[in-house]
Amino acid sequence: MMDDNSIIVADGGDFVGTAAYVVRPRGPLRWLDPGAFGTLGVGGGFALGAKLVCPDSDVWIIYGDGTLGYSVAEYDTFHRHQLPVISVVGNDAGWTQISREQVPMFGSNVACGLRYTDYHVVADGYGGKGFLLDKDDEILETLKKAQEVSRKDKVPALVNVLIGKTAFRDGSISV
Repeated sequence: MMDDNSIIVADGGDFVGTAAYVVRPRGPLRWLDPGAFGTLGVGGGFALGAKLVCPDSDVWIIYGDGTLGYSVAEYDTFHRHQLPVISVVGNDAGWTQISREQVPMFGSNVACGLRYTDYHVVADGYGGKGFLLDKDDEILETLKKAQEVSRKDKVPALVNVLIGKTAFRDGSISV
C-alpha cells in the first residue's frame, strides 16, 4: 500500500524501533528519523517539511504514544495548510523503552505509565481524521482508509493503534 514515492518519518522509541524491523524505506531520501542520539518530537516538523518539498508523495509518520505528545499540535498546522500526512501511533500506554529498565531497577513504573489516550479523537479535534485500530484483522483495511481520506479529502489522518506490551525488545540497549 505504500508506493515507491512514499516518505516515512520515524519519531519515537520502542514502537519505532520495532517498526524499523518491518517497515522499509522505498528508496533514497525516503526515511527520516532523528538518528541514534536524536531527540523525540521531530516527527511533526520532519513530516511538514517532507510534505512541502514532496507534495505528491504520501508522508507517513510512525509515532510512539510517548513521542506523539511532543508534536501532536502540528495536526492543526497540517489541517490549516492542507497537508495530508498519515500518522500511525503505536499506543501501548507507556514510555516502554524507559520502563523496561526502570521497573527492574527501581520496582516502579512511576512517570512511565501512561493511559490509552484517544489520539484519534485529538486528530479529529484539530480538523484531521482519526481512526481507532484495536483488532488485528482490521490493520490493512484501517490503514487503507486513512490513506484514502488523506489523498481524497486532503486532511491529515491518524491511526491510533492500541497495542500491548511485549518482550520483543527486551535486552535492547536504550539511551
